Amino acid sequence: MKPWLSIVMPALDEAHGIAATLRALQPLRARGVELLLADGGSGDGTPALAAPWVDAVLAAPRGRALQMNAGAARARAEVLLFLHADTALPPRADEQVRQALGDGARWGRFDVHIEGQPAMLRVVAALMNLRSRLTGIATGDQALFVTREAFDRAGGFPVQPLMEDVELSRRLKRLGRPACLRAKVRTSGRRWEQRGVWRTIVLMWRLRWRYWRGESAARLAEAYR
Repeated sequence: MKPWLSIVMPALDEAHGIAATLRALQPLRARGVELLLADGGSGDGTPALAAPWVDAVLAAPRGRALQMNAGAARARAEVLLFLHADTALPPRADEQVRQALGDGARWGRFDVHIEGQPAMLRVVAALMNLRSRLTGIATGDQALFVTREAFDRAGGFPVQPLMEDVELSRRLKRLGRPACLRAKVRTSGRRWEQRGVWRTIVLMWRLRWRYWRGESAARLAEAYR
Protein backbone atom coordinates (compact mmCIF):
# COMPACT_ATOMS: atom_id res chain seq x y z
CA MET A 1 0.00 0.00 0.00
CA LYS A 2 1.31 3.44 -0.90
CA PRO A 3 2.07 5.54 2.20
CA TRP A 4 0.39 8.91 2.64
CA LEU A 5 3.34 10.36 4.59
CA SER A 6 7.09 9.96 4.08
CA ILE A 7 9.59 11.06 6.73
CA VAL A 8 12.97 12.05 5.29
CA MET A 9 15.89 12.17 7.73
CA PRO A 10 19.25 13.55 6.56
CA ALA A 11 22.19 12.11 8.50
CA LEU A 12 25.96 12.39 8.68
CA ASP A 13 28.00 10.50 11.26
CA GLU A 14 25.11 9.97 13.67
CA ALA A 15 26.09 6.48 14.87
CA HIS A 16 25.98 7.49 18.55
CA GLY A 17 22.22 7.97 18.55
CA ILE A 18 20.67 7.00 15.23
CA ALA A 19 19.27 3.62 16.30
CA ALA A 20 17.45 5.08 19.30
CA THR A 21 16.11 7.96 17.20
CA LEU A 22 14.73 5.59 14.59
CA ARG A 23 13.34 3.09 17.10
CA ALA A 24 11.15 5.88 18.47
CA LEU A 25 9.60 6.29 15.00
CA GLN A 26 8.55 2.65 14.63
CA PRO A 27 4.93 3.25 15.80
CA LEU A 28 4.54 5.58 12.82
CA ARG A 29 5.94 2.93 10.47
CA ALA A 30 3.46 0.46 11.95
CA ARG A 31 0.69 2.87 10.90
CA GLY A 32 1.99 2.95 7.33
CA VAL A 33 4.34 5.96 7.38
CA GLU A 34 7.40 5.59 5.16
CA LEU A 35 10.77 6.33 6.77
CA LEU A 36 13.82 7.17 4.67
CA LEU A 37 17.35 7.99 5.80
CA ALA A 38 19.43 10.08 3.38
CA ASP A 39 23.07 9.57 4.34
CA GLY A 40 25.64 12.13 3.26
CA GLY A 41 28.67 9.83 3.35
CA SER A 42 28.99 8.84 7.00
CA GLY A 43 32.23 7.20 8.03
CA ASP A 44 31.04 5.83 11.35
CA GLY A 45 28.61 3.10 10.25
CA THR A 46 25.44 5.17 10.43
CA PRO A 47 23.84 3.53 7.35
CA ALA A 48 24.28 -0.01 8.71
CA LEU A 49 22.90 0.95 12.11
CA ALA A 50 19.91 2.66 10.51
CA ALA A 51 19.05 -0.01 7.94
CA PRO A 52 16.92 -2.27 10.19
CA TRP A 53 14.74 0.67 11.26
CA VAL A 54 13.95 2.39 7.95
CA ASP A 55 12.31 1.56 4.65
CA ALA A 56 15.41 2.61 2.74
CA VAL A 57 18.87 4.09 3.30
CA LEU A 58 19.85 6.41 0.47
CA ALA A 59 23.40 7.41 -0.41
CA ALA A 60 23.18 11.12 -1.19
CA PRO A 61 25.65 13.92 -1.91
CA ARG A 62 26.81 15.56 1.30
CA GLY A 63 24.87 18.65 2.31
CA ARG A 64 21.59 18.82 4.19
CA ALA A 65 19.65 20.37 1.28
CA LEU A 66 21.02 17.82 -1.20
CA GLN A 67 20.27 14.95 1.16
CA MET A 68 16.70 16.08 1.84
CA ASN A 69 16.03 16.62 -1.86
CA ALA A 70 17.36 13.13 -2.58
CA GLY A 71 15.05 11.70 0.05
CA ALA A 72 12.08 13.63 -1.33
CA ALA A 73 12.80 12.31 -4.83
CA ARG A 74 12.77 8.72 -3.53
CA ALA A 75 9.74 9.13 -1.25
CA ARG A 76 6.49 7.49 -2.36
CA ALA A 77 4.03 9.60 -0.37
CA GLU A 78 2.23 12.80 -1.31
CA VAL A 79 3.16 14.42 2.02
CA LEU A 80 6.76 14.89 3.14
CA LEU A 81 8.13 15.55 6.63
CA PHE A 82 11.79 16.47 7.10
CA LEU A 83 13.23 15.42 10.45
CA HIS A 84 16.73 16.06 11.75
CA ALA A 85 18.58 13.10 13.23
CA ASP A 86 18.80 14.77 16.66
CA THR A 87 15.09 15.62 16.82
CA ALA A 88 12.16 13.54 18.14
CA LEU A 89 8.55 13.94 17.06
CA PRO A 90 5.68 14.28 19.56
CA PRO A 91 3.28 11.35 20.03
CA ARG A 92 0.85 10.79 17.14
CA ALA A 93 2.63 13.39 15.04
CA ASP A 94 1.32 11.79 11.86
CA GLU A 95 -2.28 12.35 12.95
CA GLN A 96 -1.56 15.99 13.72
CA VAL A 97 -0.03 16.52 10.29
CA ARG A 98 -3.02 14.88 8.63
CA GLN A 99 -5.39 17.12 10.59
CA ALA A 100 -3.48 20.29 9.67
CA LEU A 101 -3.52 19.42 5.98
CA GLY A 102 -7.14 18.40 6.18
CA ASP A 103 -7.90 21.87 7.54
CA GLY A 104 -6.51 23.38 4.36
CA ALA A 105 -2.80 23.96 5.03
CA ARG A 106 -0.27 22.98 2.38
CA TRP A 107 2.70 23.03 4.72
CA GLY A 108 3.61 23.60 8.34
CA ARG A 109 5.85 22.86 11.28
CA PHE A 110 5.79 21.94 14.97
CA ASP A 111 6.79 24.01 17.97
CA VAL A 112 10.20 23.04 19.34
CA HIS A 113 11.63 22.22 22.76
CA ILE A 114 15.43 22.40 23.03
CA GLU A 115 16.85 19.82 25.42
CA GLY A 116 19.82 20.69 27.61
CA GLN A 117 20.91 21.94 31.02
CA PRO A 118 20.88 25.75 30.54
CA ALA A 119 17.50 27.20 31.49
CA MET A 120 18.01 29.80 28.78
CA LEU A 121 17.35 27.10 26.19
CA ARG A 122 13.68 27.15 27.19
CA VAL A 123 13.58 30.87 26.47
CA VAL A 124 15.35 30.38 23.15
CA ALA A 125 12.81 27.75 22.09
CA ALA A 126 9.86 29.91 23.13
CA LEU A 127 11.21 32.83 21.10
CA MET A 128 11.86 30.57 18.11
CA ASN A 129 8.27 29.36 18.20
CA LEU A 130 6.89 32.88 18.56
CA ARG A 131 9.06 34.29 15.78
CA SER A 132 8.06 31.43 13.48
CA ARG A 133 4.37 31.96 14.24
CA LEU A 134 4.63 35.69 13.51
CA THR A 135 6.80 35.49 10.39
CA GLY A 136 5.66 32.21 8.84
CA ILE A 137 9.28 31.07 8.60
CA ALA A 138 10.14 27.58 9.83
CA THR A 139 13.50 26.17 10.83
CA GLY A 140 14.68 22.65 10.21
CA ASP A 141 14.58 21.94 13.94
CA GLN A 142 10.78 22.34 13.82
CA ALA A 143 10.17 19.30 11.57
CA LEU A 144 8.81 21.02 8.48
CA PHE A 145 6.08 19.11 6.62
CA VAL A 146 4.69 19.88 3.17
CA THR A 147 2.57 18.39 0.42
CA ARG A 148 4.59 17.13 -2.50
CA GLU A 149 2.70 19.47 -4.82
CA ALA A 150 3.72 22.51 -2.77
CA PHE A 151 7.28 21.22 -2.33
CA ASP A 152 7.68 20.78 -6.08
CA ARG A 153 6.13 24.18 -6.84
CA ALA A 154 8.60 25.77 -4.43
CA GLY A 155 11.49 24.04 -6.19
CA GLY A 156 12.48 21.86 -3.25
CA PHE A 157 15.24 22.86 -0.88
CA PRO A 158 17.62 25.37 -2.47
CA VAL A 159 21.09 23.90 -2.85
CA GLN A 160 22.95 26.11 -0.41
CA PRO A 161 25.04 25.32 2.69
CA LEU A 162 22.97 27.30 5.18
CA MET A 163 19.48 28.80 5.54
CA GLU A 164 17.96 26.26 3.18
CA ASP A 165 15.01 25.93 5.56
CA VAL A 166 14.49 29.69 5.72
CA GLU A 167 14.60 30.02 1.94
CA LEU A 168 12.17 27.15 1.37
CA SER A 169 9.81 28.73 3.92
CA ARG A 170 9.93 32.01 2.03
CA ARG A 171 8.94 30.23 -1.17
CA LEU A 172 6.20 28.20 0.49
CA LYS A 173 4.72 31.34 2.06
CA ARG A 174 3.85 32.49 -1.45
CA LEU A 175 1.56 29.47 -1.63
CA GLY A 176 -0.01 29.99 1.78
CA ARG A 177 0.65 30.46 5.48
CA PRO A 178 2.05 27.49 7.42
CA ALA A 179 0.18 25.43 9.96
CA CYS A 180 2.02 26.20 13.22
CA LEU A 181 1.34 23.16 15.40
CA ARG A 182 1.75 23.71 19.15
CA ALA A 183 2.79 20.11 19.83
CA LYS A 184 6.53 20.16 20.45
CA VAL A 185 9.34 18.27 18.79
CA ARG A 186 12.33 17.72 21.08
CA THR A 187 15.70 18.63 19.63
CA SER A 188 19.20 18.42 21.02
CA GLY A 189 20.76 21.54 22.50
CA ARG A 190 24.30 20.22 21.97
CA ARG A 191 25.38 22.91 19.52
CA TRP A 192 24.06 25.60 21.86
CA GLU A 193 25.92 24.13 24.82
CA GLN A 194 29.14 23.55 22.88
CA ARG A 195 29.33 27.13 21.54
CA GLY A 196 27.68 28.81 24.51
CA VAL A 197 24.01 29.77 24.56
CA TRP A 198 24.42 33.54 24.40
CA ARG A 199 27.18 33.32 21.82
CA THR A 200 25.01 31.11 19.64
CA ILE A 201 22.00 33.43 20.00
CA VAL A 202 24.06 36.40 18.84
CA LEU A 203 25.62 34.40 16.01
CA MET A 204 22.29 33.15 14.66
CA TRP A 205 20.65 36.57 14.79
CA ARG A 206 23.62 38.09 12.95
CA LEU A 207 23.46 35.39 10.28
CA ARG A 208 19.73 35.84 9.79
CA TRP A 209 20.15 39.61 9.52
CA ARG A 210 22.93 39.26 6.96
CA TYR A 211 20.88 36.76 4.96
CA TRP A 212 17.88 39.09 5.01
CA ARG A 213 20.19 41.81 3.70
CA GLY A 214 21.09 39.60 0.74
CA GLU A 215 24.44 38.12 1.74
CA SER A 216 25.19 34.75 0.15
CA ALA A 217 24.56 31.54 2.06
CA ALA A 218 28.10 30.40 1.23
CA ARG A 219 29.64 33.37 3.05
CA LEU A 220 27.29 32.89 5.98
CA ALA A 221 28.23 29.21 6.20
CA GLU A 222 31.88 30.23 6.62
CA ALA A 223 30.90 32.53 9.49
CA TYR A 224 28.79 29.76 11.06
CA ARG A 225 31.68 27.30 10.98
